[in-house]
Amino acid sequence: MNLEEAKKKLEQFGQQHVLKYYDGLTTEQQQELLEQIEATDFSVLKKCSELGKAGGRGTFSPLAAMQLDEIAANREQFTKTGVETIKAGKVAAVLLAGGMGTRLGSDNPKGMYDIGITKHVYIFQRIIENLLDTVKQADGSWIHLFIMTSEKNHEATVRFMKEHDYFGYRADRITFFKQDMAPASDYNGKVYMEAQNRISTSPNGNAGWFSSMLKAGLDQTLHAEGIEWIDVFAVDNVLQRIADPCFVGATVSRKVSVGSKVVRKNAPDEKVGVMCLEDGKPSIVEYYELSDEMKDAKDANGDPAYNYGVILNYLFNEPALEKIARKELPLHVVEKKIPCLDADGNLVKPEQPNGCKFEQLVLDMIHELDSCLPYEVVREHEFAPIKNKTGVDSVESARELCEKNHIEL
Repeated sequence: MNLEEAKKKLEQFGQQHVLKYYDGLTTEQQQELLEQIEATDFSVLKKCSELGKAGGRGTFSPLAAMQLDEIAANREQFTKTGVETIKAGKVAAVLLAGGMGTRLGSDNPKGMYDIGITKHVYIFQRIIENLLDTVKQADGSWIHLFIMTSEKNHEATVRFMKEHDYFGYRADRITFFKQDMAPASDYNGKVYMEAQNRISTSPNGNAGWFSSMLKAGLDQTLHAEGIEWIDVFAVDNVLQRIADPCFVGATVSRKVSVGSKVVRKNAPDEKVGVMCLEDGKPSIVEYYELSDEMKDAKDANGDPAYNYGVILNYLFNEPALEKIARKELPLHVVEKKIPCLDADGNLVKPEQPNGCKFEQLVLDMIHELDSCLPYEVVREHEFAPIKNKTGVDSVESARELCEKNHIEL
């Protein structure tokens, strides 16, 4: 894209201010900005008017989970099926690792954070060690691990993993790809600049991983390797079991489009999304959307009907994902604190929300599918999210859980 083409595109969307500093940039910086303008979808900015006006949801009803006792009764058969599926090369894993460790006080990718006490134990290391457990259980069958980075942390992530020899994982079974980014704007839909030659952007949400894989041409890899199931999971849970054979086997055996690991809520008002049906199709109801009637509803055993929180570990059927990819998922507008240039061209980091980011959410992917298996896991063994430095869901709480699971830190 040349300058005139960029001006034309920016004028079309009312974003001419993006070129405010253009004349003062180096030739290389000018080219970088033109390339970003060409790649940016400015049409999402019209969604700013929808901030605080989320589209209405459908009618919710409970979706029964496969509980621990049923899993225990079928563990041998489920595990056998799962191991066979993995050994046949039909399972891949996707690590969502595009975030930074900002809330932990780090300027590095979140996966590089060290939770060790007496030695170095990085978040990436814990995840690889967990995946290696599955490889061992599947008689040395290596699972193709796709690691989704972002433009903000890609180089640092790849360099870190290489420097640490991928923590013992086979390098030829790891593929990195970047998540698509969406522009970030003020409340009027004017994009912010994070540098004089760079539009402010953010990852396009936790549903953007598969479309980003397709954009990177990785569907060809999936087809060539005969992959039928993809276990997608977030970087911040250092206890999660990845491509767990019993989970794989249960999902395959039940012939559903997606399996979802869930934990029993620790309190009725715990701030987690809950698996459910929405207008008869699988979905996730957020904690703030639960009505008093839903909170009081009971299942056949007398337990709360909306009692199983998601932990962002899903096993998707790959052909079903490709059908979803042909549809346009809803775009959610969220209010955030967005670092940006002030009127004098200086970078400022706001203390209060100052604009909009645009995301696609995994709940919308699941709602496009016809069937889902919520699969209960023991919270203390598989759920140690690190979102904060201290307090709830923190480095502190994750360390305590790791020690309870005899993981040396």
